Amino acid sequence: MRYRRFGKTNLQLSVFSLGMMHCCHSESNLIKTLNKAISLGINHFETAKAYGKSEDYLGIALEKLALKRDKIIITTKLLPTPSYEQMQAWIDDSLTRLKVKYIDCIAIHGINTWEHLQWIKSPKGCMQALFQAKKEGKVKHIGFSTHGSLELILATLKTDLFEFINLHYYYFFQHNWVTIKLASQKDLGIFIISPADKGGRLYNPPEKLKQLSHPLSPLHLNYRFLLANPSITTLSLGAASPAELTNPLQVANQDYPLTEAEKEIIHNIELELAQKLNTDLCQQCYQCLPCPENINIPEILRLRNLAVGLNMTEYGQYRYRMLENAGHWFAGNKGNKCTTCGDCLPRCPEKLNIPELLFDSHERLNGPSRRRLWE
Repeated sequence: MRYRRFGKTNLQLSVFSLGMMHCCHSESNLIKTLNKAISLGINHFETAKAYGKSEDYLGIALEKLALKRDKIIITTKLLPTPSYEQMQAWIDDSLTRLKVKYIDCIAIHGINTWEHLQWIKSPKGCMQALFQAKKEGKVKHIGFSTHGSLELILATLKTDLFEFINLHYYYFFQHNWVTIKLASQKDLGIFIISPADKGGRLYNPPEKLKQLSHPLSPLHLNYRFLLANPSITTLSLGAASPAELTNPLQVANQDYPLTEAEKEIIHNIELELAQKLNTDLCQQCYQCLPCPENINIPEILRLRNLAVGLNMTEYGQYRYRMLENAGHWFAGNKGNKCTTCGDCLPRCPEKLNIPELLFDSHERLNGPSRRRLWE
């Protein structure tokens, strides 16, 4: 296991962190998974008030395993709120459930809208409660997670209120690259969330992607893409059981720059996408936005790219079906809401027939709706 400095917090985090949303379905399972993770070198554990009984079970595990508090790093997440008093109460509740005197890191759980940002900037809002808790020693470091637009994320970083960021960024979703750059310039710790699942459901890849990634697995290729970036501190590992720790941690000591062989694999994947999609390939420039019907055009066409080009249809369906069902956690309407107004067409540098591609994406990817797991 390698360890990296978590930005200005100066904490030394293992390059893999145990995210506890999936393993908290029972107390015994969380304890076994936590114990296994520690034995493999993981020292950072991420939970949230919203993750069922995760905080309670983690607090019980800390006692039963008799872990030295200064040897592990705990992050929990609390939803944004306009209320100082509400945040103050939530902090105390988390301390009680976790059975600790202090929490290493608290993240605002999802600065996803401009309204959330206004709450954060309020001189009487939830951030002031976090700052007070920090003064009292209840909280050591403050950060945020986000599922928002790039513009919103950058605006949040520019407030200079935070010490770390939990971010979606993967090989198959690089739109937030500028966020990595700015966060690194500001010396923020960077925690990549859900690289296996939201990053492409890479624990169950299609055969075509397996062949293109050989001799690496698609999952290990994505991990290597991320670990090769020295600005990134740690990657979330959402193991549901102890057994699910083994495969990802095979690359826990491989945090060096991409090799020529790995670069060749990536080149071949990009070549396959270009050849398969031809003139339908969306280059993810985002110039098609805003859409009058609030359709998440770039994301829908990204999912279509992966489904058509790499047979990642299952992943595309998984994500597409969350549109209109997950609120600000995955914002925007589905492709069938297109009215063929043509507003986006002159702004597309690739001259894509966007309405036609949106309808095609809907036909390929739509199905039973999905919601976020912890809802």
